[in-house]
Amino acid sequence: MKALFLTEVGKTELREIEKPIPRPNQVLLKVGMVGFCGGDLNGFKGLFELQEYPNILGHEVGATIEEIGAEVPSNFKIGMRVTLYPYLNCGKCISCRKGRRNACQDNKTMGVRRPGAMTRFIVVSWEDLYTSEKLSLRELALVEPLTVGFHAAARGRITSQDRVAVIGCGIVGMGAIASAVNRGAEVIAIDIDDSKMEIAKKIGVAHTINTSNVDLHDALLNITNGDGPDVIIEAVGNALTYRTAVDEVAYTGRVVCIGYAKSPVEFNTGIFVRKEIEILGSRNCTTEFPEVIAYLEKGMFPVDDVISKVVKLDQAGQALADWATNTTGITKIMVDFND
Repeated sequence: MKALFLTEVGKTELREIEKPIPRPNQVLLKVGMVGFCGGDLNGFKGLFELQEYPNILGHEVGATIEEIGAEVPSNFKIGMRVTLYPYLNCGKCISCRKGRRNACQDNKTMGVRRPGAMTRFIVVSWEDLYTSEKLSLRELALVEPLTVGFHAAARGRITSQDRVAVIGCGIVGMGAIASAVNRGAEVIAIDIDDSKMEIAKKIGVAHTINTSNVDLHDALLNITNGDGPDVIIEAVGNALTYRTAVDEVAYTGRVVCIGYAKSPVEFNTGIFVRKEIEILGSRNCTTEFPEVIAYLEKGMFPVDDVISKVVKLDQAGQALADWATNTTGITKIMVDFND
């Protein structure tokens, strides 16, 4: 069977690999849909420090159970639609010992530091599976990226009393927006792409700011009556947006950082002290999979709008290269393995 490898910076290749055989505690999954994520894009561009080459891409998965190992619990059945937790933790480092395996010091995410799901069949531990009778395979493939945004909202301790600004309306930013709206917050979506703003409106944001034609500082002060947002979630990953989040957050506010900045960031640290703000990193997810699945099952998320393009496996490498050249209008690209 064929698999899409990221072989080196800027290069992908379809290679033949063997169909895997599940061990007793594993299931064999027939992959239906796999999403490209921002990490795949940055790995292709050589901007993701954790990316290992060569590697099979893909960790945003919608699949069906094809075969079940002898030690897998009986509640898993052949034909069930599933998604999966794609992170492998060491269980020994201080993060794991504290129960925060998402921040494992030796985390191995599928498609980044171990083989991914961009192929027809994969094997995974049953403990990493999440099922849904209601969601389609493409909806299941959206669960993982949305969990990253939901985790960021949890890190920011967002409540209905907060005004929340999300900088960057890619799929992870959309997840943060969805979670913040779901928590009852007044949400401000910030981006430079009007098409993404329209999607954010469908999720339920109260305000949008396109920084290409509006002064962000003035707009935020106007929306928040001069206070600034209580929480700002940075979901872009560059030096400018990191500094902007710190500069614009309200006194005693919280800044949550998801994106990996591609260069060192200089801050006026006096701002940290005067404002007495909290700056919080947010990595992967912890317990958010069931929450996101329940949210999607309610039909509250504009799935059709966020899926910008669907391609077959033999078109996937070119789709990733095209995305690297021009990101405008692209929120999520999915690879369809269905016949």
